[in-house]
Amino acid sequence: MSDMTLFTVLSTLGALLAIAIGVMFPAIAMGRAISQALDALARQPEAEKAITRTLFIGLAMIESLAIYVLVIVLLVLFRNPLLQYLLPK
Repeated sequence: MSDMTLFTVLSTLGALLAIAIGVMFPAIAMGRAISQALDALARQPEAEKAITRTLFIGLAMIESLAIYVLVIVLLVLFRNPLLQYLLPK
């Protein structure tokens, strides 16, 4: 196996691992946030607007983490900055 093939395979496996971990933790955080919001709504139904607004802002922040991971993984896959060191000059 050539150096380029090995590098491509390792980059792809690293990207798959990064996207798996980078999406798993925000998903867990979103589940916990929704669970806590439902618990708060059950305790104080009169505070529904404030809880819902805060929940959606928090969910947007959590989701942005997963989007940042996706962008970085796509950069590594399609425009790998380390690839220039393997290409012949």
